[in-house]
Amino acid sequence: MTQASQVFPVIWYDNHVRLIDQTRLPNEFDWVEIRRYEDMAMAIETMIVRGAPAIGVAAAYGMYLGAREIQTSDRGEFLAQLEVVAERLRQTRPTAVNLFWAIARMMKVAQQTLGPVESIQQTLLATAQAINADDIQTCQQIGDHGVSVLPASPAKLRLLTHCNAGALATAGYGTALGVVRSAWRDGRLERVYADETRPRLQGAKLTAWECVQEQIPVTVITDNMAAHCMKQGLIDVVVVGADRIAANGDTANKIGTYSLAIVAKAHNIPFFVAAPLSTIDFAIHDGSQIPIEERNPEEVYQVGETRLCPVGAEFYNPAFDVTPAELITAIITEYGAIAPANLQAELQHKHAG
Repeated sequence: MTQASQVFPVIWYDNHVRLIDQTRLPNEFDWVEIRRYEDMAMAIETMIVRGAPAIGVAAAYGMYLGAREIQTSDRGEFLAQLEVVAERLRQTRPTAVNLFWAIARMMKVAQQTLGPVESIQQTLLATAQAINADDIQTCQQIGDHGVSVLPASPAKLRLLTHCNAGALATAGYGTALGVVRSAWRDGRLERVYADETRPRLQGAKLTAWECVQEQIPVTVITDNMAAHCMKQGLIDVVVVGADRIAANGDTANKIGTYSLAIVAKAHNIPFFVAAPLSTIDFAIHDGSQIPIEERNPEEVYQVGETRLCPVGAEFYNPAFDVTPAELITAIITEYGAIAPANLQAELQHKHAG
């Protein structure tokens, strides 16, 4: 498989889903074919597909695959079995709100679609495809709005990002890397600095890979180098993605984002979050209510087949942390860049359940 400059990690092809296997990047580029909802659930859990928007798209297709597997013509029984599919998919990644948003949308469509079971199934496929297409357009809008709020000086910016909020984390183009792509297109970007993002190294493996594909200059740094780089004047702006944003603007993103926001504040460097409206959870008031996924400690003590730590040591592996709203300059959405304090006033009425 050749590596295309445009990356689409979740595609519907020949009556099944194809996922870029992100666990094998950057050294290998391969597709995983998904035909059953349980396989989709496993792909989400094992991070073959990852990134909140991409997980939402994958879950929507997973709902259709599950619907296709249900063998009944009785509407009530079909909906009951579809709820079982939905619950399995909900259990995969607890922090990423796009997952729950997409499943809720698919369940609502199923409940509201009239006619035989076959009609519901076909409407679910059309809805999943619409979620997929809408996310690409949304990311392009985020990228363009992001460019408009980047610092005016210097003319060409050095931008630091954390984890991977790129095309691989969405249906395509990316959120934080959508801003990068748009800035590069407009001649506003000198270089990307990518935190390696321990323990799974999404920055070193995935963000760097995306930048290299498009010949965007990228420098990978370890997570504990950011403050030094800022003090040395190497960073002009920070842009990160998000997995869930509370109504007050508190933002859950990959572990290490909170400390990055603190050091950005200490150096008077703007800190932006780029995320679609579907990542904002207006049902929760603040970040204390966001569930934080804890993953296998093996991710901390082992890289590939190499064990880094002695047997007998203990480990703690939260996948996300919460950055307080007061550390965030603005949240860049498809509707523009909005101060965290204004999220509810400006966006809640646009939020579809």
